[in-house]
Amino acid sequence: MSPFPSSAPSTEEWRHLRLTRDDGVATVTFSRPEKLNALTFGAYADLRDLLAELSRERSVRALVLAGEGRGFCSGGDVDEIIGATLAMDTARLLDFNRMTGQVVRALRECPFPVVAAVHGVAAGAGAVLALAADFRVADPSARFAFLFTRVGLSGGDMGAAYLLPRVVGLGHATRLLMLGDAVRAPEAERIGLISELAEEGKADERAAELARRLADGPALALAQTKALLTAELDMPLAASVELDASTQALLMHGEDYAEFHAAFTEKRPPQWQGR
Repeated sequence: MSPFPSSAPSTEEWRHLRLTRDDGVATVTFSRPEKLNALTFGAYADLRDLLAELSRERSVRALVLAGEGRGFCSGGDVDEIIGATLAMDTARLLDFNRMTGQVVRALRECPFPVVAAVHGVAAGAGAVLALAADFRVADPSARFAFLFTRVGLSGGDMGAAYLLPRVVGLGHATRLLMLGDAVRAPEAERIGLISELAEEGKADERAAELARRLADGPALALAQTKALLTAELDMPLAASVELDASTQALLMHGEDYAEFHAAFTEKRPPQWQGR
């Protein structure tokens, strides 16, 4: 995303999400605990626009997605979204579904790593948002459920049919997207759906520690690694190798590459600048 701002000011208050910042680490918390953090139209739009703003600012070096209360996110609110969509015409339905997809694209394309801290339920759109993160740190209570077929819709919602086979393989993805069965933390770890199984009650803490480690690392190198992981999913090997070579040639002109050499020579930890 472009770092060049328009004349529009940065948003001072996000009405449908809670945003906190701590020295390069941003935490976005779904904050409707009484509804298991079910998503509304406003929550989708806020997350889409927030990710765009953070990407342009370049002050955030890692982001944590978390949920308040008993679960991470139970998906789209049955009354406020599913009920409302029954009255929409095709054009409005397409706008809504494109918006949810834009959120997933923003998570995959933002120039900083995203860590999902999952406890309790991550269902429907909540499961896909966790899936779109770069890391998923899960509490033993976590359970993922891709429920779209359970409500009469395609399991391939919000890019799930693209992302999930690439994370857990086609066989597991077919089962999860077609049947909509819940996957609890031990199985999620076994099939590769989670990056780390935390101790009970420690998912938020471990996710914050991982985000801090990432934020303190070489930000530009991490951003380019994320970009290449996404871009090369559909590239032939020859194109991937050429893109890798071009990227490394550019990074070798960077300050962080020179800083590593200086730190190694002086026997001290590198002081990464993200440049």
